[in-house]
Amino acid sequence: MPEEVKRISPMPPCGGGAAIAACGHARVGMTAAGAHVAPAGEYRDAVDVIYLAACARDARLTRICVASIRYFYPDVPIRILAGDILQPGLAEELNRYWDVGVADLPTGDYGWGLVKLEPLFGPAGQRFMVCDVDTVFTGRVLDRRAESRAPFYVDNEALSDADFKRLYYDWEALAEIDADVQSARKAFNAGEWFGTAGLVARDDFDDWVEWTLPRRLYYQEHFMGGDQGVMNFVVLKKEAFDGLRIDRVELMRWPGHGLEDLEVERVKTGTAPALVIHWAGMKSIFLHDMVGGDLLQFFEDYYYTRLPAGRLRRRLALCRHIWIHWSYRASVPIRLRWRRIRDRIAPKKATPVLVKQSIGS
Repeated sequence: MPEEVKRISPMPPCGGGAAIAACGHARVGMTAAGAHVAPAGEYRDAVDVIYLAACARDARLTRICVASIRYFYPDVPIRILAGDILQPGLAEELNRYWDVGVADLPTGDYGWGLVKLEPLFGPAGQRFMVCDVDTVFTGRVLDRRAESRAPFYVDNEALSDADFKRLYYDWEALAEIDADVQSARKAFNAGEWFGTAGLVARDDFDDWVEWTLPRRLYYQEHFMGGDQGVMNFVVLKKEAFDGLRIDRVELMRWPGHGLEDLEVERVKTGTAPALVIHWAGMKSIFLHDMVGGDLLQFFEDYYYTRLPAGRLRRRLALCRHIWIHWSYRASVPIRLRWRRIRDRIAPKKATPVLVKQSIGS
């Protein structure tokens, strides 16, 4: 355990309701920053590894997400799923100061979110959590996961049929292609979920995903872009026909629905409900423009406590973050125009190479 993480007296026994959700049943310690943390190895009843899906423009949120997990679980294995090239120096920084590795996958562009399918095909039996990096832990989420024996543990989404079709897939249209399609009414958000490798095979996706780099979806008009729609399509069929067990619980909070019980002080002291906040569709360049920005700022401050010259590094990282996002936005029209020109004049491309290498142990 890192030197600054010092165990002191355990917390009092958990109370009812939100207190139980926040602190689980395990004994808890405190960091120098005030974090309520699980004792070393406490995560092992829940997961073997947490995977975080990140890309070059996500460096700031990646640091914040890592800090929020380490605040409660200082030694759970964390690996980055690099959806494309990471910001230079980020992987080394995360490894050196926060003991975070990078998943062993071929380097390349995996397309929008489709790298998050890869943990399904990892070492058989590996229990994992997958998170987007625009998320933070508000408590000891892994303690809650440890109470379930189901191989999949996901958020219990509640939406209208129109929103399920918009955010996941159009099951009525897909029924003309696959009569076994399940409605998406039991679908789950793919920004935070627990699974077990080896129960859903890559072959199960072969009719729906082209395994090139970048990955591509077949029947794009019927799925939400990225991994969320197609993964739910396949996993829900596995549940219906192969008996795959999925526990659905309140796991995620979207800031658009309010963060009234997830204030910084409650998260800091371990009295907030143990959830994952997911800023899906609500990101901004500046934290103060985001709902719950004070909580993001708290975890960013915590992140830099481990880095030498942390204040200076944070300022430099912020400048880099702003420059990357502004330059990306400015370049979008140019890149789209160039793509249209290239597609008109470029010769026919060679047959794409399939890349199916799975995560190693």
